[in-house]
Amino acid sequence: MKMKHLAPQKLILGLFVLLVGCTQSLDKKESQKPNFSKENLNTTVNAGDDFFRYVNGKWLDNNPIPDDKSRFGWFDLLLEDNRKKLKALFKDATEGSNEPGSVAQKIGDFYNAGMDTLSIEEEGLKKLEPVFKQIDAIESADDIPYTIGFLHSYQLNPLFYFYVTADKKNSSMNIAGIYQGGLGLPDRDYYLDTDDASLEIKNAYSTYLNTIFTLMGEDSISAKNISQQLLDFETKLANAYYTRIQNRDPHLTYNKIKCSNLPSAYKGFNWDKYFEGLSIQIPDEININQTSYLTEVGNLVQSESPDIWKKYLKALTVRSLSSYLAADYVNAKFELYGKAIQGKSAMEPRWKRVQGTTSNALGEAVGQLFVEKYFPAEAKERMEVLVENLRVGFAQRIDRLEWMSDETKLAAKDKLKAIGVKVGYPNKWRDYRSLQVGPDSYVGNVLASNRFDFKYEMSKIEKPVDKEEWHMFPQTVNAYYNPTGNEIVFPAAILQPPFFYLNGDDAVNYGAIGVVIGHEMTHGFDDQGSQYDKEGNLANWWTSEDSTNFANRTQVLVEQFNQFQIKDTIYANGELTLGENIADLGGLNIAFAAYMEAIKDKGEIANIDGLSKEERFLISYANLWAENIREKEKLRMTKVDVHSLAEFRVNGPLPNMDLYYTTFAVTPESKMYIAPENRADIW
Repeated sequence: MKMKHLAPQKLILGLFVLLVGCTQSLDKKESQKPNFSKENLNTTVNAGDDFFRYVNGKWLDNNPIPDDKSRFGWFDLLLEDNRKKLKALFKDATEGSNEPGSVAQKIGDFYNAGMDTLSIEEEGLKKLEPVFKQIDAIESADDIPYTIGFLHSYQLNPLFYFYVTADKKNSSMNIAGIYQGGLGLPDRDYYLDTDDASLEIKNAYSTYLNTIFTLMGEDSISAKNISQQLLDFETKLANAYYTRIQNRDPHLTYNKIKCSNLPSAYKGFNWDKYFEGLSIQIPDEININQTSYLTEVGNLVQSESPDIWKKYLKALTVRSLSSYLAADYVNAKFELYGKAIQGKSAMEPRWKRVQGTTSNALGEAVGQLFVEKYFPAEAKERMEVLVENLRVGFAQRIDRLEWMSDETKLAAKDKLKAIGVKVGYPNKWRDYRSLQVGPDSYVGNVLASNRFDFKYEMSKIEKPVDKEEWHMFPQTVNAYYNPTGNEIVFPAAILQPPFFYLNGDDAVNYGAIGVVIGHEMTHGFDDQGSQYDKEGNLANWWTSEDSTNFANRTQVLVEQFNQFQIKDTIYANGELTLGENIADLGGLNIAFAAYMEAIKDKGEIANIDGLSKEERFLISYANLWAENIREKEKLRMTKVDVHSLAEFRVNGPLPNMDLYYTTFAVTPESKMYIAPENRADIW
């Protein structure tokens, strides 16, 4: 299942990898005051040598990674707490007698079907037979696009994603888009790299393909041959893929075209048949994110045999739905994605997995129940005050920039002023009445949900963007900036400890949720967001000199993060993570400026737990990123994630802040010391 309906091009810039969760209930007042006393700090480490471990060392020692996790930090603890809350919310729905068609009935039937493992084993692949029948009907190259469209209509995504999002150059209107996809491994580099770790994962993927075709009835020799054929086929796709760095360029990935011109621009792929398979009217225009990739798709449709296509499409179907099938399919998927790629040694309990699937399928319905029980109005009110204080702090930072012209400063402040803010939950909730859910088939419910979501998305094509729509659920611990909407969004679940303390002191809140707010605001001015104007359109609002200054200053951050070693010859990718690193550094600077503005008339601020206000601010920030992580997960995240690893989100931005040096007496002898002339100074 997907996290709602985020566009594949990831225009939504979140605080971190999507996690669904929340923290301690806000009705426990005693839980609202953090204890950052010196006794809880790891004073065996010097704060100037490794601030991440100075703050989090004892936490790391006391919180080892469970067998069913690839990493374990605050976000995982929040996820576990949230699951307990959702379990309580699900109880009545799963155990009671519910009115047919009600949200409770849908939640109850979806969850109970997922927990009915006996029926799932008996059902086998029966619900997939209509899909297999369509795939088996392929006889020629002209049949392939129809089948691709048919699979896309169930959100099974061979070759590419077909989606709807705001037009980057006309942000008030929605447009259809095509974005590369269809690989079984997380990234193109897994197919193309020749290091030992990549080869090990490629071999594990071959074993996985072998296993699922054996389960589907192929003999061992045939299954082995098929797995090699598909690995070769997907490697051809990977060779045509744009890199993750290329995909961060909003101009490179904006290639709007009339759909009537698709046959001449992208030959070899029968577009009329594709849209027929989608069962939608052909749009007037469409955006092609990766043009050369789509050209190669047409070549492969013509050059690869129908037999290879059938095998690829069946493998993708089973791979996409394995989590909802019989135990052998579930276990095979875990061996690849859980063990080989992420380093886990055990699978999560089934009830957690089924709960997550149900919560995603009925996300806003579950979210409505969540906020009614767990989200107090006063949290939203205090958050809105913090947001406006951060806006003031950011404006002050802009005014003081020495490297930016007055002309660009004025445009930057106009954009800052125009940023929309959403806190807690949507003003209107999604209607799930037409989603048909029953108690008899788990995978059947998943397919029904996918089809329901697909129709919902397709209904938006070439219509005005709904400014009230959210792209995360209220029960999600995260936040995001949407460039085409020029908006920052904070779901209810993040407005709890350790991000937000309803009764906490200002230094702690500005160091945590304040930095989160500043982080999301800064995304509007990072290397990607800065290319969108205040209306959310891809447009240049900078002078050429300011653009050059900005590029030079951000390059300093790229080179700093490139120095972080992951393993042996593998280092962090400062270019891939640049946007998030800019946002972290900007968020810290802006939040502290806002904090100082908020307390300017309060006189001397007393120490708490033996710590000054500056210490509490920086410790509060570093505490958010407390996390143990497995080596395989480190390697995976370094390849695929635009966010830096947790320790680098602490030790990366802080040495660029004067506040860090003065607060913790960091000297040139300290390991994290950076000479003033080499520090990144951006926002």
